[in-house]
Amino acid sequence: MPFTPSIELVAAHGVVRRDALRGAVLLHPTEFVLYAGQRAAITGPSGSGKSVFLRALALLDACDAGYVAWRGERIARAGIPAYRRRVAYIAQRPTMLDGTVEDNLRYPFTLKTYRDTHFDRDAATRLAQAAGRGADFLDKLASDLSGGEAQIAALVRVLQLAPDVLLLDEPTASLDPASARSIEALVGAWFDAGPERACIWVSHDAEQARRVATRHLTMDAGVLGGDTR
Repeated sequence: MPFTPSIELVAAHGVVRRDALRGAVLLHPTEFVLYAGQRAAITGPSGSGKSVFLRALALLDACDAGYVAWRGERIARAGIPAYRRRVAYIAQRPTMLDGTVEDNLRYPFTLKTYRDTHFDRDAATRLAQAAGRGADFLDKLASDLSGGEAQIAALVRVLQLAPDVLLLDEPTASLDPASARSIEALVGAWFDAGPERACIWVSHDAEQARRVATRHLTMDAGVLGGDTR
């Protein structure tokens, strides 16, 4: 059945990004809305602006024009921490802290934004198992993890916080096919567990985009287009 837009989650209204040094336009004026229940994929050549757009939606880089909205409301500066709690950005190469996987998973709960929650090892273990990892995964040293395992740990670290939206910036680009499928399975399990969740998956792999998304967009020279559902 065709998708019927319902709850507006993240929206870009006339968002523009320029190179701070050269002044070149990296992202042309962009209008975009992500609704609850949508799984979107963005494909395009390297350097086309895919990551620029995703980082703008994550409010990691300031917009040169336009603005980002959450549930129909423009986000004020004071509201950015709360927004980032609901909208999580996952980089291609995650940063892992020294210590075990569990140490990395516990870290967010030391931050002010998450002081009202607590680490649940059983829940984290279930997330890891959804990606095909055993109960001992949390005891592994972060320094001993493969690239795929580090990406799984980074995803579990975010997913345990129950965000509403995932912004995935080529999280499997440097991984082997088995690890990539594990990441896809983990994201799929997260998506299916909540009725008002949505995600955007930036990928250079058209086949992967077809697997993980039902809405497909393209990026070319900073212009977002090709929106189909």
